[in-house]
This record gives sequence, structure tokens and C-alpha cells, in this order.
Amino acid sequence: MSRSLAAGLALGFALDRVLGDPARFHPVAGLGRWAAAVERRTYGDRRAAGVLHHAAVVVPLVGGAVLAERACRRPWQHAALTAVVTWSVVGGRSLVREGTTIAGQLERGDLPAARQQVTHLVGRDPSRLDADGVSRAAVESMAENTSDAVVAPLLWGAALGVPGLVGYRAVNTLDAMVGHRSERYERFGWASARVDDVANLVPSRVSAALASALAPSVGGGPADALRAWRRDARRHPSPNAGPVEASFAGALGVTLGGVNDYAGRVEHRAAMGDGPAPRVTDLPRATRLATGVAWAAAGLSVLAALAPRRGRRSRRSRR
Repeated sequence: MSRSLAAGLALGFALDRVLGDPARFHPVAGLGRWAAAVERRTYGDRRAAGVLHHAAVVVPLVGGAVLAERACRRPWQHAALTAVVTWSVVGGRSLVREGTTIAGQLERGDLPAARQQVTHLVGRDPSRLDADGVSRAAVESMAENTSDAVVAPLLWGAALGVPGLVGYRAVNTLDAMVGHRSERYERFGWASARVDDVANLVPSRVSAALASALAPSVGGGPADALRAWRRDARRHPSPNAGPVEASFAGALGVTLGGVNDYAGRVEHRAAMGDGPAPRVTDLPRATRLATGVAWAAAGLSVLAALAPRRGRRSRRSRR
């Protein structure tokens, strides 16, 4: 079903670009409610409890996706299922829309509205951010979330079909819910954070490579993006956000990083890139780069889905 998989991924991506996230009954919101309900039964301040929680959330969802995909008897059914699931788990249009909205608010001088809007993208406290601080937060989030919300699900879908799409979104959602460092989740969220790191290892590097290749579309140079990636990515506390943010910084000719306040927990992020700090005028360029990376990733995922699988060839030979 490689053709139906490729068609479904392409159609689902197109639906996201045209419609954005589903307005009502968003499956990811339902996933969050499911995970929260499971947490009420599995929580314990131990790593073992976190492993159990992660498995209890992810395994039934992936199992259901496997059964749903196997129930598709005709290629059009498989393509339709893949398209709907892809649309549900990919969030590129909404990400770019947030960036565009923030840019418009800052251009109008409405800093309070921009501070509020940027909370849709980041977890840091925006109350003391000036316009440049909001711009930096938005650029950093668009870089990281282009990988997490677009490139990664598409690549996992191309590799594993509907179970890959569902499984990746479950893993990434759990990381957002319990994978952060806090008194409650320091041990319980360890497994979810580590699994998400593994799941994004390849997609984040693909995202960084695409951002580097597309640097000329935003007035940058591929060599600058690659240099920032190679030199600065390891300075970021996240093994996967680092490459993407560094390559975006190099492509845009700005410097990312600095002080972030997460509800009283202050982090000092190392500088990535060589230019000045992002300004309001850099936000449209960042959204343009994020859009280019998304389209390139969609093309790669379709090609990957169409590529012959070794197992498929061996089954044909046995016939």
C-alpha cells in the first residue's frame, strides 16, 4: 500500500495547510485527556511508574492504529484513513498562523497582546519580555515545533504508516505533559522524555538539514546555517531542539538563546548563531523558512513512502 500511504500523507498535509487543526473534537486534545486519566491511576514518584504510564498510554493507541490500518481492504480506504490521521497530528498551518499573528501584533505596537499570544507557542513567562524577547521566543518555538509538529510525524508516517503517525503523536504529547523537569515529574516523566528524544533524533537532523538548504529563501546562506548547527547545537540542553534552532539561527542570520523564565525557574541558554537578536522584522522570514521546511518534509515523506521496502520485495519473490 505504498501508493495509498503516499497519497494519504500528501492529502493530509494539504488539509493541514488549507484548514489548519480540526476546530472541534481535536484528536490530540482527546489524547491529552486519555493520558491525564491514565496518570491518575499510574502516578508515582518513581521512574518505574513513569515507564508503566508511558506504556499504558501509548501501547493501546498504537494497537488501535494497527487494527484500523489492517481493516482497510481497499487502497482508497487506506489513503483516506492516512489522510485524516495525518491532518490530525500535523500542526504546520497553526504554527505559522501563530507566528504571523504575533508579528502583526508587534508591528502594531500591541506588546501585551503579543505576550499573551506567544504563550500558545512557549512555556516561558512572557510578562517581562520586550518586543525583541517575544520575537526570539516565537522564532525559537517555530524552529523547534516545525520539527516536532510537522517533520517528525510525516517521517514516522512514511516509515510506519498510521501506527507511526499515532505513536509519534502520543510520544510527543506525553513528553509535553510529563517530560519536563519539575518536582512532580522529575522521575515520573523520565521515560517519556527519553523516548521522545529517541523519536526525534532523526527528524530533528532532517529539519536542520532542510533549514540549511533553504537558507537562501530567507536571505541566508547554507554554509552559515551548517556552521551554526555544527558549532552551536551541542550547547542547547535538548539534543534535538539544538540542531534545529541553531540551523534556523544561521539561516536567518540571527542569534538565538539567552535567559528564559519558566514560572520562576530561570534557564540561561547558550547563544546560537552569529547575528543580532531576532527582531519583529525577522518573524515573517522565520515563518517563511518554517513553511519551506514543512513543504520539503512533505515531499520527502511522500518519496520515502513510495520507496520499495525490503520486506515487500521478499514477499513478492516468495510468490
